[in-house]
Amino acid sequence: MRPSQSNVTHGFARVNDLRFHYAEVGEGPLLLLLHGFPESWWSWRHQLETLAQAGHRVIALDQRGYNETEQRGPYDIDTLASDACEIIRALGEQQADVVGHDWGGAVAWHLAAMRPACVRKLAVLGCPHPSQLVAALRKSRRQLARSWYILLFQLPWLPEQTLSRFGHSLLPTIYRRLATDRSHLAADEIEPFVDGLRKPGAAKAMIDWYRAAFRAAVRDRGRVPSYPVIEADTLLIWGENDFGHGYDDLVPGTERYAPKLRVEIIERCGHFMQAERPDRVNALLTEFLGSARAVSQPEMRFSVVLAAVGDNKIGVIREIRAITGLNLTAVKDLVDAVPKTIVEGATRQEAEQIRDKLAGAGAVVEIG
Repeated sequence: MRPSQSNVTHGFARVNDLRFHYAEVGEGPLLLLLHGFPESWWSWRHQLETLAQAGHRVIALDQRGYNETEQRGPYDIDTLASDACEIIRALGEQQADVVGHDWGGAVAWHLAAMRPACVRKLAVLGCPHPSQLVAALRKSRRQLARSWYILLFQLPWLPEQTLSRFGHSLLPTIYRRLATDRSHLAADEIEPFVDGLRKPGAAKAMIDWYRAAFRAAVRDRGRVPSYPVIEADTLLIWGENDFGHGYDDLVPGTERYAPKLRVEIIERCGHFMQAERPDRVNALLTEFLGSARAVSQPEMRFSVVLAAVGDNKIGVIREIRAITGLNLTAVKDLVDAVPKTIVEGATRQEAEQIRDKLAGAGAVVEIG
């Protein structure tokens, strides 16, 4: 049976020249939920009310190319992370707690590493850190065999044609294959995903996420990507029986990229854990994120002002793009207009981190 969504409202935001759809419930600090393949905002149907009752304004996004969001690339990971960052800003905030599952987890990892000012706390379900995944594919034949479908998705037109035409039978097969507890994955609950798959261009968009990632790996010659350390508190939730993602190959060593990491394994659970074991996932998320209602005093916020660029203009532009997620033209205009505020509403720690990064590139930054 479908969970009740009586309090959920739906909205649209224009971000990065694309029309994004999202579901919303609750009031309080912003919490952004990012789904994976082959799902949509409905992936979080069992979490929305619980997280809202804990005092959060919960936003479950249809990511680029999925369901009610427009289908148009590019689908590289940096663009996808930029989408998430700009959604946060379009909703009137500078920062959010971010939770991602599967591909949504990959976007969340990238967002927290490359645009740290956007992420307050990070929770990832069933998705390794991108560097961990590439390293595992290079050295583990076992994980390479588990990831066979990535190569299949590189074929032209056939994967999307198959998914679009036979999605009504393929999606239940995927859930039977990857889920351990299927009591919350009956046909009635899967149907919204099938409906999303039927939308014109949706199947190709989903597959193009994999093609963009594969092209990036080929371009980088399979090198393990280098990521900044994630400073945010991080929770990684893993299904004990996740057939496609081997814990031993993908999880140990993640603390190198997220020193404040906590790992939780859910027993008798496969890949779609927020549907398979919603009570356990909800308990872990609410405990990790904390009750927003318990916050009695708002934390002081600061503006970060670029006062001078210095001699390394290219380096400063590169750092500001990573911090803000703005496009190259916008950052160049900002740099040419110093003194200029580049981030508003940052915590003291965030403002100091931004200052230190830009100082390393030779810029002068003031916090006010």
